[in-house]
Amino acid sequence: MGELRKSLSMPVIVLITINSIVGSGMFFLPAIGARVAGPSSIIAWVILSLTYIMVAMAFGELGSMYPKAGGIYEFAKQAYGRFTSFFVGWVAWLISNITIAMLVVAAIRYLLPRNTGVIALPFGMSMNILLFKLLFSIFWVLLFHLMAFRGMKTSAIMLVTFSIITMIILLFIAIPSIMHFNIHNLSPFFIKSGITDNIGVILLATFLISETFFGLESVLFLSEETENPRKTIPRALILGMLIISLLTIVLVISSLGAVDWRVFSGIKSLPGSEALIFGGKVNAPFAYLAWKFMGALGLKVITLGTYIVILGAAAGWVVTGPRLILALAKDRLFLSQFANIHEKYHTPYKAIIFQFFSTTLFIILSFFGSGYETLLRLLIPLVLLTMAGVLLTLIILRRKKPDAERPFRLPGGSFTAFLLILGHLALIAAWLMKESDAWGIFKLGMSFIFVGLPVYLLIEFYYDPKMITEVNDIFAYFNFFTEKIAVPRWLKRDVIGELGELKNKIVLEYGCSVGTLTIELAKAVGPAGRVYAVDLSKNELKITRRRIERAVWESEERVHGKVHVIHDPLQTTRVHPSIGYADAIVSIGMLSYIQDVNKVLREMNEILPDEGRICFVEYLNFFRIFPNVEWLNNENRVRETFRKNGFVVHVEKRKGKLWDYIMIYGMKTSRSVEFV
Repeated sequence: MGELRKSLSMPVIVLITINSIVGSGMFFLPAIGARVAGPSSIIAWVILSLTYIMVAMAFGELGSMYPKAGGIYEFAKQAYGRFTSFFVGWVAWLISNITIAMLVVAAIRYLLPRNTGVIALPFGMSMNILLFKLLFSIFWVLLFHLMAFRGMKTSAIMLVTFSIITMIILLFIAIPSIMHFNIHNLSPFFIKSGITDNIGVILLATFLISETFFGLESVLFLSEETENPRKTIPRALILGMLIISLLTIVLVISSLGAVDWRVFSGIKSLPGSEALIFGGKVNAPFAYLAWKFMGALGLKVITLGTYIVILGAAAGWVVTGPRLILALAKDRLFLSQFANIHEKYHTPYKAIIFQFFSTTLFIILSFFGSGYETLLRLLIPLVLLTMAGVLLTLIILRRKKPDAERPFRLPGGSFTAFLLILGHLALIAAWLMKESDAWGIFKLGMSFIFVGLPVYLLIEFYYDPKMITEVNDIFAYFNFFTEKIAVPRWLKRDVIGELGELKNKIVLEYGCSVGTLTIELAKAVGPAGRVYAVDLSKNELKITRRRIERAVWESEERVHGKVHVIHDPLQTTRVHPSIGYADAIVSIGMLSYIQDVNKVLREMNEILPDEGRICFVEYLNFFRIFPNVEWLNNENRVRETFRKNGFVVHVEKRKGKLWDYIMIYGMKTSRSVEFV
């Protein structure tokens, strides 16, 4: 398996930081801020700039401590533990997908404002414009994921190119706006009569425009691919944020001063010919500025340039997002298959493929559901809460690990972090109090977070032996009533047949569940034989014990071997120490739960005689939904795993209606022979 390769230098990370931050917010939010607070929204931009310079420093300290691909998830893992860190990773994954969808929606909206009618295509063809916009958006997402798949070098070239275009476009807007600046366009500076009301609208504007500075967290996912990340990441974050802050403040002041801010924000209708071009009101403010000061050519340049810049921001999230999935998968908080690194391209290719499909789903939902503004309002509280949670890790880690290496430190330390947390929570509070539909959107965002709970439980059930035991105990009687579906008659017959002659033998049933196979084994070994029926669920063992007692009671003569029912809560990590010998070992549905397969197979080898038989059955493609344990997908890897632990086996896959089966049967031997 390949590894992530360190290939990103300081200048590249700075440019990627700029590209990750500058997205749709820079082109839409100055107008939204002016619509809420008028020229005093400039104060909101200054507040946010200073705040996120400090946030960049806080992230710089955390990134210098843990330069890992997990980024903010890694910080949460170190500070909070498994459960909370999963939710930080889950929300960060949601943010990534919502952001990409929002950016793509914003980009296509900038290029093609209309949603109705048809669009002419080459060769005399035409298409519904909404369908065209959807397919065109998915095309870009596919292209970006293909470039991300091809390696970080290709991705870095793409992101650096987008970053350079971004700065050119911002200067293309700012320079003519500065030349036409008129201080009277900023009057009245405060649009409300009272101090309290003005503070309220400035705080609301701060909340609504805060998305402009989101994206810092995505850069942290590239830490493992950065040269000397402990020093590079903090410097790049701070320098990138300083550049963005300076450009933003200059751009906002010059733009609001270049034209009447009411026109810029869409409050005031456009006159005459301008109304014909822009549809009465300004929905794309910087395109309006370009047309006003540079004519039709300027309008075309800025429209196309803005489209490219917004797509570039989406590309940044496409590249960084799979690194988060990779980190979660490595820690078994996501399916372990997504931790695979491509041997040639050194990219988390399975995570990239997964992200493409999940992002495409979000884009489809965005086109036929919420618009840009709704996505924005859904995204902002999620990010602000996540930011507050990550900033809290700095305070916790300063107390928990005071002596840990910190090549960079946040000025003011925990006190500064505490003030930043309060600031983020205050913005959410101002939004909830000032906007009538805020609570509805906030509840929707929280519901997205709580969807992560069943996902977490499913993943824990997939990997955690304790959770497996608890769930098996709960569903013991359900397993009893559905055993004929889970273990059909033909499967029992074939399994016992592969174990060979069992008369008078000792058999270990590793994972007996509700005794589905136990009774058949007891009959097969006969009165002089023995069966060790071991399981980790107490409730399933109760059912097994009662079934054995009933079978013995109902038989007219003794035909069953002695069955020893053993409860072993550590079954997924060992063979129970009370079992010193077995002629054969059989297991159905337990192989995928074993935590250390090699250790358990070695212990099985020790209790078997030479040429002692084994037979394992595992479920594949469960309900055609749940993925398989990775190593069981590869027949050669299965054979090699058993071979190195002293077994020669045959691997056979069989089709089922609700799932498939893999049968692994063979014997213990030190000779290099093929099992027939």
